[in-house]
Amino acid sequence: MASEELAQKLQRRLLLEESGPAAEGEPGAEEPGAEPAEERSCLTANADSELSAKLSRRQDINEGAARPRAAAVFNPYTEFKEFSRRQIKDMERMFRLYDSGRDGYIDLMELKLMMEKLGAPQTHLGLKNMIKEVDEDFDGKLSFREFLLIFHKAAAGELEEDSGLMTLAKLSEIDVSIEGVKGAKNFFEAKAQALSSASKFEAEIKAEQDERKREEEERRNRRAAFRELKSAFSQ
Repeated sequence: MASEELAQKLQRRLLLEESGPAAEGEPGAEEPGAEPAEERSCLTANADSELSAKLSRRQDINEGAARPRAAAVFNPYTEFKEFSRRQIKDMERMFRLYDSGRDGYIDLMELKLMMEKLGAPQTHLGLKNMIKEVDEDFDGKLSFREFLLIFHKAAAGELEEDSGLMTLAKLSEIDVSIEGVKGAKNFFEAKAQALSSASKFEAEIKAEQDERKREEEERRNRRAAFRELKSAFSQ
């Protein structure tokens, strides 16, 4: 989208420059409906300013000096509906664990530490490629949304099996050596099965709690009935 907009501005700039000399020094030479020379000059200046700003920001991004732009409000629960709230919470805890700078991003060095802790160290180039694959704003680091994109791509089968991002996704979720996971599909099926087991366990606990409540209610009813009966005989 930004590339198309930039191309349109460049095209407009070229058209303005081509029409400029023809109109210069020839009063009334403009065709009916053509832009006056002063307006063309203003548009050219605006195009120069916008183009210069875009090129400047691109240079800052390439040099790692660009400041992140304010983003729209991000809701992981509505954007990544394929994950449960518990899964997203787990990913958020992991993200915060390795965001040692507490700035809301995982940079190159923090990612390096993460991969080392997970037992899958990467080369400097490998780490840069990992970030590049999901770095939508070209700032050279991972936001929480971009971190979630890793797991989204893994679930959709969009990552190479031997890629650094797939390794991160697997080791972050399930111990592959124990689960015997082979590929993204089986990996997330195993995760779903683990969540299903946890839900079953929670359901059993709730059933026990409901049973205890029912028994307590029956005891209260029996005591109340006994008091009423005793009161009737006492009168």
